[in-house]
Amino acid sequence: MTEHYKMVRGELYNPNNHKLFALRIRCKKLCQQYNTLEYDNILERYSLMKKILKEAKGTFFIEQPFMCDYGFHISIGDNFYSNHNLIILDPAKVTFGNNVSIGPNCGFYTAEHPLDAEQRKTGVEFAKPITVGNNVWIGGGVNVLAGVTIGNNVVIGAGSVVTKDVPDNCVIGGIPAKIIKKLDNN
Repeated sequence: MTEHYKMVRGELYNPNNHKLFALRIRCKKLCQQYNTLEYDNILERYSLMKKILKEAKGTFFIEQPFMCDYGFHISIGDNFYSNHNLIILDPAKVTFGNNVSIGPNCGFYTAEHPLDAEQRKTGVEFAKPITVGNNVWIGGGVNVLAGVTIGNNVVIGAGSVVTKDVPDNCVIGGIPAKIIKKLDNN
C-alpha cells in the first residue's frame, strides 16, 4: 500500500515519502509562479489556478499570495472569492460550495498528527476532509480544522477557530467557534 493511498484513505502515512514530497514540490512551484504573476494578469492567474486545483467551477478569484500542499484535493464552486493569504493544507479533500467568500489570512488544515509522542516523532500524520457549503462568508483570520463540515448560509466571525461541524443557517464565532445566532434564510 503506497503512502499516497494511505493519505487519501485517512490512515497514518509518511508525508516525507519521496513521491508525496515530489507532488508537494510540484504544487509549491505552481503556487510560487501564481504568487509572482502581475496582479493584472488575470487570464494567466485564472489558467494557473486551474492547473493547481482539482476543480474550479464557474467564476472565481483568489488573491495573491495563495499556498496549498497538493492542490488536486481542492474543489471550489462557482462565485468563489478568497482574499490575501489563503492557506490550504490538503492531504485530504477540501471542498467549497457556490458563493463562498473568504477573508484575508484564513487557513484550512486537513492534516493531523498523532497524540502519542513516540508515534509523532516518527513523522507520520493523517488527514480528514473539510467541506464548506453554499453561501458561506468566512471572516478574516479564520482557521478551519480537519474533519469539519460547514453548512449552507453560514457566517463565520473574524478570528474564529472552527473545530466542529457547523449546521446550516447560523452565525458562529470565537475560539473554539460556537453558534452566536440562528439565521432565518427563507
